[in-house]
Amino acid sequence: MISEGQSPKKLHKNESIKSSSDFLRGTILEGLSASTSGSMSADDQQLTKFHGIYQQDNRDFRAERRRKKLDKAYTFMARICLPGGICKPNQWLAVDNLSNYCELKTLKITTRQAFQLHGILKSNLKNTIRTINDAMLTTLAACGDVNRNVMCNPNPLESKVHKEVQEVAEAVDTYLKPRTSAYSEIWLDGEKVVSHGREGPEPLYGSTYLPRKFKIAFAIPPHNDVDVLAHCLGFIAIIKDDKLLGFNISVGGGLGMTHGNEKTFPRLADIIAFCRPDQVIDVAEKIVAIQRDFGDRTSRAHARFKYTVEDKGTEFILKELESRLGFSLESSKPYTFESNGDRFGWVKDFEGNWNLGLFIEGGRVVDIDDRLLKTGLCEIAKVHKGDFRLTANQNLIIGGVSSEDKETIQSMVEKYKLDDYVKSSGIRKHQIACVALPTCGLALAESERYLPNLVTDIEVLLEDLGLIEEPIVIRSTGCPNGCGRPYLGEIGLVGKVPGKYNLYLGAGFEGERLNKLYKSSVTHEEILEHLQPILVNFAKNRKDKEHFGDFTIRAGYVNATTAGHLFHADLKDVKS
Repeated sequence: MISEGQSPKKLHKNESIKSSSDFLRGTILEGLSASTSGSMSADDQQLTKFHGIYQQDNRDFRAERRRKKLDKAYTFMARICLPGGICKPNQWLAVDNLSNYCELKTLKITTRQAFQLHGILKSNLKNTIRTINDAMLTTLAACGDVNRNVMCNPNPLESKVHKEVQEVAEAVDTYLKPRTSAYSEIWLDGEKVVSHGREGPEPLYGSTYLPRKFKIAFAIPPHNDVDVLAHCLGFIAIIKDDKLLGFNISVGGGLGMTHGNEKTFPRLADIIAFCRPDQVIDVAEKIVAIQRDFGDRTSRAHARFKYTVEDKGTEFILKELESRLGFSLESSKPYTFESNGDRFGWVKDFEGNWNLGLFIEGGRVVDIDDRLLKTGLCEIAKVHKGDFRLTANQNLIIGGVSSEDKETIQSMVEKYKLDDYVKSSGIRKHQIACVALPTCGLALAESERYLPNLVTDIEVLLEDLGLIEEPIVIRSTGCPNGCGRPYLGEIGLVGKVPGKYNLYLGAGFEGERLNKLYKSSVTHEEILEHLQPILVNFAKNRKDKEHFGDFTIRAGYVNATTAGHLFHADLKDVKS
């Protein structure tokens, strides 16, 4: 909803697109039926995001098609929601089959525990969405100015608490879905969708939805594998005597920024209070409503909830929240994070089942040479009786394997060579890369196709120094929007132009400290040249159990980033 004092003349153009869309309908149906073009209208491209769909084109082909005076090779990306990253084997098979009809013929595991399908033709878009829904999945609200896929610690069920937290996360995800029937009308031919008992077309979001996207995550200490503080709203589980007492509430996280605009910056969330499990949905709804009413609708670059919190202050947010709740919240409780990475190999859960953590480089599920990741996981899905769990670090857990089936699953893992986690280095298993080129229209440089090669060259340095098993968090994105959470990498890379990156150092291994710019616009060779002496120093002079990010600060390579608004401050000589 448009806040008081915001003149319609000053609003960003997307606000009028939303308000005039008839609750996300626009002219999407007409655009789908138009056979003269493989694209959608500019306004409808904004609306299809709410339906989980982005229009893209293969940028590898742009120059050639331009020479031939052809239109861009338009296709679409569909993002499939999986609250907490959990899907059933039949759902895995359904999505995998759909990928065979896409240009890239692969699955992408995202940093929000979701699937992405790249390269869907417009003519096949409706059938793809219908098939996704037939598998009891949805793309609704995977993108757009709404709450997106709710994340949750995907680790094996160490206790009943983990299962309980997952159930709360799923409930929040369901409650915050848009209520418009446009999705079913357009993609499912008007089939009735499940009602959640709230009146009106959009009782929470209104006709203009949120100023920008909204992200929620649940974390279960000591694991911070969802990077909970990087989210608009976070719930950190507080456990005592194996019982879930409730959650610390964190607000105002977010990692996107714009090159050259220091008014934009990544920010980690502030913890403001504690709530009981039965209060979580109420808290989530009210926080979303606060952003709806106070978020900036005039500038998309300043529209995320992190800026609302930064501008208004946490005291205002807490006071407003308690006012809308009608009761006071308790003070936050102590907790400790130990890492933000994934665990690999077999782990037994409290129910007596086994869970296998697999390393999926770049989150790309694809067959390469004799490592038949895509084929092997399909074959496992045909016999697996448990579930699959996508992690926030783009990896995968084969969950709920009985003791009787463990040997069968392990033999298939070995047959299809899915056991890269056994031989991969510490830094390789702690990498994240966004898609970037060729499909992302925002990419300024390579990421997914580049980072593995960089890691290979860094491994040469690490091997010589006896650090090959050291868990160093390295993350890369093709632009500053931060989809690969680069500002929480002990080594972070952000694309500037093709072949050049900003190099960041100094993030906390536990996901509780942002990194800092070390060198600007560096090439592959320069990245290695800068890292080599730092790694040598680290090998010689690190303290016991000291992580790389902490060392780079102690050794004076970068200053610590103590707050988001100081991200661009206290820089040393950053020129390459």
